[in-house]
Amino acid sequence: MRHRLLVPGAAALSLLLAIPASAASFTPGAPGVGDTYYPESGNGGYDVSHYDLRLKYQPKTDLLEGTATLLARTTQDLSRFNLDFGLKVSEIRVNGKKAAFATSGKHELEVTPATPLEKGKQISVVVRYAGKPSELKIDNFTAWARTPDGAVIAQEPDAAVWWFPSNDHPTDKATYDISVAVPDGTQALSNGVLASQSSKLGWTRYNWRSDKPQATYLTTLAVGKFDITTDTTANGLPVINAVSKDLGANEGSAKASIERTTEITEWLESVFGPYPFNAVGGYVPNVPAHYALETQTRPFYGEKAFDRGTNVSVVVHELAHQWYGDSVSLKDWKDIWINEGFAAYSQWLWSEKEGEGTAQELADYVYAQHPADDPFWTVKPGNPGAENQFDAAVYDRGALTLQALRNKLGDKVFFGLLKSWPTEHRYGNASVADFVKFAEQKSGKQLAGFFDTWLFQPSKPSAAAAKQAFGAPQAHVAQPKSWKQIAATHGVHGH
Repeated sequence: MRHRLLVPGAAALSLLLAIPASAASFTPGAPGVGDTYYPESGNGGYDVSHYDLRLKYQPKTDLLEGTATLLARTTQDLSRFNLDFGLKVSEIRVNGKKAAFATSGKHELEVTPATPLEKGKQISVVVRYAGKPSELKIDNFTAWARTPDGAVIAQEPDAAVWWFPSNDHPTDKATYDISVAVPDGTQALSNGVLASQSSKLGWTRYNWRSDKPQATYLTTLAVGKFDITTDTTANGLPVINAVSKDLGANEGSAKASIERTTEITEWLESVFGPYPFNAVGGYVPNVPAHYALETQTRPFYGEKAFDRGTNVSVVVHELAHQWYGDSVSLKDWKDIWINEGFAAYSQWLWSEKEGEGTAQELADYVYAQHPADDPFWTVKPGNPGAENQFDAAVYDRGALTLQALRNKLGDKVFFGLLKSWPTEHRYGNASVADFVKFAEQKSGKQLAGFFDTWLFQPSKPSAAAAKQAFGAPQAHVAQPKSWKQIAATHGVHGH
């Protein structure tokens, strides 16, 4: 009921309550949120608050069976709404009643509830499904990777559609309970903390809980056989690291890298403020991938990220994302700089801490090594385009911008910004424009022109701009000691 009247009699009241709201007010939710780069991602008409995923996975056959329960609130009068999902669905219930459903587009699941849904109401959606995720191809691609003893899902910007129905865009974050049954002797890893574990009739069930808002693409699952270590940070935060038992020659370097997670997290808290989630760690499955991904509380590292030996720099990068990208998430995928620019700059700060090259020396080197006609400068970190979203310029020029900002504002104001941004925007979403306004507010300076020069112009900032930011630019700059490892992570970050 959208309109309520005071009536004198119970009979009249009962008659009024029997009349539904105008059918004309109930319309389908949008099939996408209108993202600049990925307009089909996400859906309109509702916001999810919690996902409860109860899964069973057989590595030998790649069969995934699941029941997903979504708790959400409607944001409009809904006659129908979409979920993003690709596996075969057998039944959907909305508020306990069977709903009709159909598929459309590349990954749209259209759900029509038995009765229309009024705006502002809490709803439950239960989806039963099964399928082989590795056989699901979208644009001839599958994000689901089978391994010799299991499977892994960790991709950006899309991953969820291969294993659970969702509102698949970073602007709709939710908490998660992920329960996975796998054959005895096999382990299942996911986000957050392991709430419980039990075995029955040849199957072991792992129940993971992530109790802070989490984007769908940051939700991960790994099934296999792992060496798992646990630890706690100085603040009592549980640390869970896992390395596949069959990494071969890369096992030592992988373990040596991610076992520094506790140390790195404690250092990052001194830079960015208190860690925002209920656990931290990382995992390295036997996936022949070079990339890494900041999956929330438990970053994924492809085993080939350690082909050249230990790679602590990439661990710094992915853990920095827990503040910049995970806790404070982008509003639109064109805002990728507020994720990658800051994570890349954290590597520069780590280099400075380790005595392997200051952030200023790295900035001088990046500016000097790319001449004005280098295509590097044509990529605009503030809006690079979908095709250049993970271009090296987003990282290097993105970090260069932050060093220039540090020099412009001074260390006290700049490092205050690095802490206050993830604190004041914790668990929310933000854009590049939001950060510019925030920096202006905190510094008391007009910075729009500065950010336009360093983030949005498809050309190399002039010598005058560089001089203002860094002092007189040098024609020849020595390569900092840390540069090779930092540069080696560029390919690691390409998703």
